[in-house]
Amino acid sequence: MDQAMTPEADAAPAEASRSQLRIDLALQGGGSHGAFTWGVLDRLLEETWIVIDAISGTSAGAMNAAVLADGWAKDGAAGARANLETYWRRVARAAEASPFQRSPIDRALGRWTLDTSPAYVVVDLLTRMASPYDLNPLGFNPMRRILDDCIDFDRLRAAPIKLFITATNVHTGRGRIFRNAEITPDVLLASACLPTMFQAIEIDGEPYWDGGFAGNPTITPLVRESDADDTILVQINPRVREKTPRSASEILNRLNEISFNSPLMKELRMIALMRQAADPGTGEGARWARMRPHRIMSDNLADFGASSKLNAEWDFISMLKTEGYRAADEFLFVHGEDLGKRATSDLDVLLNEC
Repeated sequence: MDQAMTPEADAAPAEASRSQLRIDLALQGGGSHGAFTWGVLDRLLEETWIVIDAISGTSAGAMNAAVLADGWAKDGAAGARANLETYWRRVARAAEASPFQRSPIDRALGRWTLDTSPAYVVVDLLTRMASPYDLNPLGFNPMRRILDDCIDFDRLRAAPIKLFITATNVHTGRGRIFRNAEITPDVLLASACLPTMFQAIEIDGEPYWDGGFAGNPTITPLVRESDADDTILVQINPRVREKTPRSASEILNRLNEISFNSPLMKELRMIALMRQAADPGTGEGARWARMRPHRIMSDNLADFGASSKLNAEWDFISMLKTEGYRAADEFLFVHGEDLGKRATSDLDVLLNEC
């Protein structure tokens, strides 16, 4: 965004005098594209008048949510920002040893996808013929150590920010929402467990896969259990693509986007109906009626294919973070004054869709 559009010197006094506002965050999953969400969070955490009451997160959104909440419990907004940076730097460092690296062709063409990466192509083919129980019998997941190093789970369970982490029960196909007191490394790994790459994560004797199949993210608990009326959805997966996919990779990429957006769209339509039918007086009906939805996203993420979600090079992570920061800065410039007053995302238009 043009710096002339965001006069920091003029905005600072107004922000300093603005009364604090509680908000909720709903964070989508999307692999390394979750670094876009990091950028959004980093920008929002700069605003002293914004207080995060609750976060619902799935997959990469669950990781961001837990890392932020733990950092906040340690040292407020500054602790949250520092914790997020530590986490993503650790992810990028771990990726240096990953076999999934861009090929010379992709690097020469300036592409961030792994479509021509030999390791990615081989693993992609293998996962269509063999399961992770065959290919990874020990259930190794590099994310486990990163989570153990970056999050104090005892502190997280007592954090002031309410967390709602979604994972999908393999047996029932239903989503399960885990709250602060239940969150462990296994819960976060379950929320991000891609069935073709990792063995299902067992929790309380039940196997779980990626939460995106059931709620990406789940919005309902934010309305029912949070004291905030403003909910900001940070959306990673493009909802609309104008170009018809034709190649095999393009078709699989679009199927992935549709399947992981579908639960969210259905829930948002349900929320739109609830808001229309709710009694704005008292009780739970008032919560639905008062809800003010907002959305932060970037059309630029549509330029990257599904394989780029496994690319965690620091340069790519940094670029996504910068884009997220820019998108959040633009949102605050355009809609900052709307927060606490009115919705900026119209859910009613979803009622005309099937």
